[in-house]
Order: sequence, then C-alpha cells, then structure tokens
Amino acid sequence: MTEIALLTAANLVSGAIDRRSDAYLFDVQLEILQAGFAPEGLQLTPVRWTDPETDWTRYGAVLVNCAWDYQDRHEDFLATLDRIAGQGVPVFNDPKTVRWNIRKTYLREIEAKGIPVIPTLWPEAPTAADIAEAMRVFGVDDVVLKRQVGGGARAQVRYTRANMPEPGPVMDRPGMIQPFVPAIASEGEFSFLFVDGAFSHVLVKRAKAGDYRIQEAYGGKSQAIDPAPKDRAAAQAVMDVLADMPLYARVDMVRGEDGGLMLMELEVLEPYLYPKDGPQIGAMLGKALARRLG
Repeated sequence: MTEIALLTAANLVSGAIDRRSDAYLFDVQLEILQAGFAPEGLQLTPVRWTDPETDWTRYGAVLVNCAWDYQDRHEDFLATLDRIAGQGVPVFNDPKTVRWNIRKTYLREIEAKGIPVIPTLWPEAPTAADIAEAMRVFGVDDVVLKRQVGGGARAQVRYTRANMPEPGPVMDRPGMIQPFVPAIASEGEFSFLFVDGAFSHVLVKRAKAGDYRIQEAYGGKSQAIDPAPKDRAAAQAVMDVLADMPLYARVDMVRGEDGGLMLMELEVLEPYLYPKDGPQIGAMLGKALARRLG
C-alpha cells in the first residue's frame, strides 16, 4: 500500500481537545475517501499540516483537501506546501494552483475568460465608505463583505441601507464586496463536484429560514439533485477555461436575475466534497490519483 497524507487542520484530528463542532463532516469524508482509495493500493492517513516533525518523504503524495484552518496563516500554509513539493513529494492540488486559488482575486481572471461572475469590488483595506461606494456602483441597497482569503462565511457581513457601518475601517485585511444575490436565500447555492475534470455530482445548499449563509455551521442543509442540462453546462464551462486541470474541484454557483448561473467560487484548495451526496467520489478520486502517480 502506498501511504497518502491528507493535510488536516489540527482541530479536526480525532482526540483533539478543541475539536471543531463540524469535525463529523471530516470523519464522513475521510471514511468515504479511504474506502475509495484502498482498491487502488492507496492508504489515506490524516496528517496535521502544522506538525513540524512530519517526514513528508515517507508519503507517496499529499492531498491538501482538509486543511480547513489555513485562513489566518495562509503564508505559512503556502510555505509548507512549497517545502513538501521541494522534497519531491507530489502535492494535490499543486502549490501553484493553491497559491492562485487562495486569494479570491482569481475570479477576475475567470471572468475575463467569459464566465459570468458576481460583480465585485476589491478594497485592500475596506472602510464604511467602500460599502457605500459598492451600493452606488452596483445600484443596490444590499451588499456582502467577505475576506479575499477566507472560507466558511467567516467574518462575512451583510450590509443594507438600514444597517450601515460606522465611519472608518470595517475589515482588518483585504476584502471583497458583492451585491447580495436574492437567489442565495430563495433557491440556494449549487455546488458541482469534479474529479480530474470529470463530473461527479451536484447538490443545492440552502440556508435556514431568515438567514442566507448556507454552511451547516449556520443551520444550512444540502440535498443532491439532478441538474438541468444548462446548469451543468455552466459549471463545466468554468472547468473548461482552466489552464491546468486540478485533481479535485468544486464549482459553487448561484442564479442571477437573467436565469443563468453565476460563479461564486471555484474551490480547488480545500473544498468539502459532500461525499454523502455522491459517495462515488471516493472511488473516482482514488482512481484519478493512482493514474497521476503512475
């Protein structure tokens, strides 16, 4: 068996005294991936990316997929991936791809290739004035402020004319401001999962009543669906513009006013794969990784 390291957050591993409340999602994903890897002669082992004592050369490859705590130490995280790759260990997705994807400014590049993306302003030090300017530029009274490097709706804030921030800074790092898209609260957000460019499954994620955040941590629920052909084609179009095909990818989209899907995020860093909604993804990923390792 070839041992594969699955990079994880320290508070995901079994026995962690500060184990995350959503760590059960990691457990589910790990079990399904391990079952899918085993027939390919691959043994998947969780390893904390922050552990300085790890001998990475003992592993046949490293999967980045479950490093869910990279946001506040992303430069250290990227340096760790570079160090692993520098020792000759294959990293998936590769450090170059992760570095490109870790800051959401990549959306500008994808939009330039013709993919519909939610309109966005990119203030490096967001202030209340930037919130007001975004409302003016977008012609809306409802916007969402997010981190350029972040995930899971962490530190995300929704502003309306009725709850404008006090003058001054509103975020301590580079941000992005987008108009609130009503469909996120009504229809939900779509997540399309791909392995080595091949479609696996799609689900719709819906927020609890009165909220718009679709993550389970905020009460959101997911459901596997059979996508409309035009919606699946919209997700495939995102994959088709990528210069280098990632081993795994999740395309998150929401419906715009014209009825078409717009890209919210292309996750090729550490996306949750929703394996209960598409358990075949474990075997797909195992086969694809085995092919890449030769």
